[in-house]
Amino acid sequence: MEGNRWQLVRRWCWRRLPVLHWLPTYDLKANLAADTVAGAMLSVHQVAQGLAFAVLSSVHPVFGLYGALFPPIIYAIFGMGRHVATAAFGITSLISAGAVERLVPPNASFTANSNSSVLGLSDFEMQRIGIATAVTFLGGIIQVAMFMLNAGSATLLLPEPVLSSMTTGAATNVVTSQVKYLLGIKMPYISGPLGTFYIYAYAFNNISSVRLEVLLFSLLSIVVLVVLKQLNEQFKEKIKVVIPVELVLMITTSVACYCADMENTYGLPVVGHIPEGIPPPQAPPMNALADVVIEGFGIAVVGYAASVMLAQGSAKKFNYYVDDNQELLAHGLSNVVSSFFFCIPNSAAMARTGLLYSCGAKTQVACLISCGFILVVIYTMGTLLYWLPMCVLASIIVVGLKGMLMQFCDLKKYWNVDKVDWVIWVLTYVVTISFAANVGLFFGVVFNIAVGVVRVTRAKTISLINMKEENCKIIEDVQHDSFQQVKIVSVTTPLFFMNAKKFKGDLMKMNKRNPAIIKLSEDTNEFEENILLNPVSNGVLNGEDFKSPPPSATRGILILDCSGMTFFDYTGVSILVQIYMDFKRNDVDVLFVHCLSSLIKALQHSGLKPEDHVFFDSVSIALDVICSSKACSKLSDQTEV
Repeated sequence: MEGNRWQLVRRWCWRRLPVLHWLPTYDLKANLAADTVAGAMLSVHQVAQGLAFAVLSSVHPVFGLYGALFPPIIYAIFGMGRHVATAAFGITSLISAGAVERLVPPNASFTANSNSSVLGLSDFEMQRIGIATAVTFLGGIIQVAMFMLNAGSATLLLPEPVLSSMTTGAATNVVTSQVKYLLGIKMPYISGPLGTFYIYAYAFNNISSVRLEVLLFSLLSIVVLVVLKQLNEQFKEKIKVVIPVELVLMITTSVACYCADMENTYGLPVVGHIPEGIPPPQAPPMNALADVVIEGFGIAVVGYAASVMLAQGSAKKFNYYVDDNQELLAHGLSNVVSSFFFCIPNSAAMARTGLLYSCGAKTQVACLISCGFILVVIYTMGTLLYWLPMCVLASIIVVGLKGMLMQFCDLKKYWNVDKVDWVIWVLTYVVTISFAANVGLFFGVVFNIAVGVVRVTRAKTISLINMKEENCKIIEDVQHDSFQQVKIVSVTTPLFFMNAKKFKGDLMKMNKRNPAIIKLSEDTNEFEENILLNPVSNGVLNGEDFKSPPPSATRGILILDCSGMTFFDYTGVSILVQIYMDFKRNDVDVLFVHCLSSLIKALQHSGLKPEDHVFFDSVSIALDVICSSKACSKLSDQTEV
């Protein structure tokens, strides 16, 4: 009996602790140097954004440093994304700030200067971080509960247009929240419906209060960050060293502010006193959980949605598998555990993931190394951060959100592929900036489902069914030695975000059932399970001409009969492009027949080119082309439809 229990424990650990998979096989010689450089760069980024996001959460800046230290350690143990760095994030910080400002306003009765026993901070600051940790704890508990309910499979309800517009809208809200620091305006906390517009209206009405020296500092910082980051990206292959732009800027501006005594001379807002060391763990105030339920759900859903998008993008980029449900457990535990160490809500961030990409990080070791550097900062460099101008921190946040804001460029892609997705993107963005990220996400999901139902009912088909095994029948009367490795799949339903994963899964099952028909190359067998699991994020594809392989090559043919695809959306087109890329990489040519002209146009806008020769008017024409190829004699006598 005890032996069986031990086996169950071992099996659970192997399944739920991904660190046991990659850490024992970690290649020190090949990966450590790159991970060390990436970790050092990430730590600089984490320190700057941690301080800024803590202020954005309406808590003391030092708590942002704790938020950059503990969550990455937990995620490295339970998470599967190799380039996902969890820490404080602008979207989750805004949600948390709503609860902090509501429950502990600046005019609260305990705002006296009495100090608590923790880090020498005032009771007011400790009350505020208490509410923030309650939000963190509750958000993590909800994510763990979602994991236990296997809610990770519900990510099919989060199509790319909705996530893209929600994150872009949330990035807009974060930039808006930094206006008062960029302009040097004293502004009350503004939130709620249309809060973004009220902030800009307040700034416009008080334009005479703009501090010129703060504005110049902000503009100079933004220009330096953008230019040097662009040079980093452009010449990284030549110089082999990434310039720590944020570190250079923080040191330079802090020294300038100290030497010129800008805090007293010009009234320039600075970070101020940063306590050194880490306080002992303390449980979040459980009596406050009932008051932060809305924010807790917002952290759980919005934080997970933004994080899983980055994890899946990383998995697609580097050809490995990410379990959506496991990511719920990883982020949930990151929030729950870190809430006992005075951490604000955390999630993944596009800027951190992009930084790990550009620095050549290989594994989660880079994030663990960054934690070591942050620990050094917490214990030794707190006093050096005193003179860091707040406008510089705001500039770092704004430039760090550049990747999210550039998602505006996706509008052209959605317009060319599916104008309905374009409308969904715009409406979700408007709702997000008008209300909040969680409201925008909820609206986008519900509206997308409603549109999908309407399109299904209006489609020229009897009912929506997923592609079943019985849709693929053997044609017995086809007897030709050119058809052994040809498989014809009839797509009998519309292809959109609600059934795209099922479509991929059916193709994968078909391949496993008869792998001899679609033969994979030997060097790609190790990630056979990962094929067709990750959606295309940007539709970029370098097409190749469809040419007959040399007589010695062993290739398969997959013909997709799209006559039953009466409508599609961007997610469906992305799935088809991903299928084309994956099978092409594994020596299988994919052909499309009976396609609507709009589908051909959408696929071409997503990367396929007319010269690829993959579109045919009928199955018979496609088979004639196959028969006329030089490798025709290599194929034998069975076609599966």
